[in-house]
Amino acid sequence: MDEIDSQAMPRVLVEEFLEREEGTRALLDDLERETLEGNHEVVRERIRDLAENNQHVFYAVALSLSGSKQFYGDVEAQLGVEAADVLRDLGDTYPALAEPFGVVRTEQTRERRNPVTELEATTTYHSEAEVPVVSYTPKSGAVDLFEGQGSPEEVLQFASYLVQATTDSLDSALDHDYSVNTEELGALIDRQEELESELGRLRDQIDELRRTPVGDE
Repeated sequence: MDEIDSQAMPRVLVEEFLEREEGTRALLDDLERETLEGNHEVVRERIRDLAENNQHVFYAVALSLSGSKQFYGDVEAQLGVEAADVLRDLGDTYPALAEPFGVVRTEQTRERRNPVTELEATTTYHSEAEVPVVSYTPKSGAVDLFEGQGSPEEVLQFASYLVQATTDSLDSALDHDYSVNTEELGALIDRQEELESELGRLRDQIDELRRTPVGDE
């Protein structure tokens, strides 16, 4: 379990959930309906409200929906098979809620907010301006965070802002002698390699465009 999860033993989480099971299932029914109707932002906010107002019930549901075998095993050891089966049934009954509960759980345990999990992008071409146009939507789970549209240079400028913010945060960590855990450091190395690969492609494309300017006949 995450550090914050382990502070409240499964018994405490599950006993409170069982005391409030009827009302919680009614809430989950509403959330599933909203999810199927595409109201993902509403679902996210209502799950956040649950996490803020009843953390034990929130974690009991979130861990149940995650399908954590460790959690089920701990519950079974502390409260018995029947209680564990009730929680397994949550995962079977509300599979559509696993993703939004998982995102909010990440927000709660890791101090995140709307963690970006995907980027949807399409490309068109503005013939009069002789420039490609990129339309993009960062997504946090099923929630569309915003819509943007710009030329390659403008999109790259936005990306450079994010890279600068990243390097500034690492500078701050180094200045204060803060450590960065091995999981984060390994992921940073992977992202750096991906960026360098894409920048290599970009350099090749720019070189080719310089040799054959757009619109040249």
